[in-house]
Amino acid sequence: MWLKILIVALFLAVLASLSSALFFLLKDMGAPQSKRTLYALGIRITLAALLLLAIWYGFATGILSNTAPWAQKY
Repeated sequence: MWLKILIVALFLAVLASLSSALFFLLKDMGAPQSKRTLYALGIRITLAALLLLAIWYGFATGILSNTAPWAQKY
């Protein structure tokens, strides 16, 4: 259960970072040397990598499983 909570939290953090990058992009449009958008997107990439690692860990350990009907093994 803790892994599912972690995955949801990382997903929400990715969305928050992406929305903050959009906000900084629109707010700092005329600023010559603002790097806030770059930093927010860098944080998003790090969070997305952590999210992928958490999903991989869940499948590798068996905590997560695929229950889609087209992915069942016969």
